[in-house]
Amino acid sequence: MSKPSHIWTDIDYDKPGKQVGWLHLPHSVTRSAYGTLMLPIAVVANGRGPTAFFMAGNHGDEYEGQIALGKLIRALEPSEIQGRVIILPAANLPAALDSARVSPIDQGNLNRSFPGDPDGGPTSQIAHYIDSVLFPRATLFHDFHSGGTSLDYMPFASVHEGEDAAVNERGLAALRAFGAPLSVIWKQSRDPRFSPVAAMKRGVAALGGEFGGAGRVSRSCVELVSRGARRLLAHLGIAPPLPDPPPATRLVAIPGRDHFVYAPEPGLFEPAVELGDVVKRGQLCGEVHFIDNPERPPVPCRFKAEGFVICKRHLGRVERGDCVAHLAVDSSG
Repeated sequence: MSKPSHIWTDIDYDKPGKQVGWLHLPHSVTRSAYGTLMLPIAVVANGRGPTAFFMAGNHGDEYEGQIALGKLIRALEPSEIQGRVIILPAANLPAALDSARVSPIDQGNLNRSFPGDPDGGPTSQIAHYIDSVLFPRATLFHDFHSGGTSLDYMPFASVHEGEDAAVNERGLAALRAFGAPLSVIWKQSRDPRFSPVAAMKRGVAALGGEFGGAGRVSRSCVELVSRGARRLLAHLGIAPPLPDPPPATRLVAIPGRDHFVYAPEPGLFEPAVELGDVVKRGQLCGEVHFIDNPERPPVPCRFKAEGFVICKRHLGRVERGDCVAHLAVDSSG
């Protein structure tokens, strides 16, 4: 049995109505001996029914989900729903306040920290609370991401292909209900440190997605998250359906590591492709230039597979091993 979390809250998850409050993570430091990190959380409940658990700010430099879920917290009322909605809009709050992928406190990457440790650092404790307290209450989980500061994405919702066929089927149905223009099936990743995979291990249908990137806030992606979240509430029967049905989605997959391209040397990366471009195996992805040695020819980066460019690096400077692009391919589901 998992050890209990040290995180505490005044929120009553079984209480009807709308509650907006805090998760208190004990954080004793020199300036505050009995202090806590206060992570915002909201619960909207009315009667019996399923539970939707929406989360953003897993990575702090991914903004669209944080904004959309803040709007949902302010707008959603108990009278609109039958069931429960749990919203964690800035899950790794220290990272969110720092506009960083990882926590400035412990350098923790929340999406590489599940199932967490109640006696670990702050990021690991947050993961443990989500895994041990929130996932068991959820019918459906959706973790909203974007490419953050370093990457730019064609917007998509996603599912991971897990070992439980029934959970996969529920996830795929939710993915179609979300209504993103692109829907990705991650076939190569069952890493239990990822939040959707951790949720699926609890028997919870789980979605993810990349809704923008490049360190900006995309208005269209904020709207995509907002409408998709409302469609998921309707899909679960928690809220009435929207007037317009979900649009058809293009199902695609990211089959494996050979669909990713990495910088072989440090330098400045000049891309040779744009988002959405269809490419062939061996085609030039871009070149790494060496401004400190202008006589040195640039080093090419080439695709090892065919597909279309769903992601490309936003920042120009690269280190050896940085992902500079990756591909997706059409899938039958």
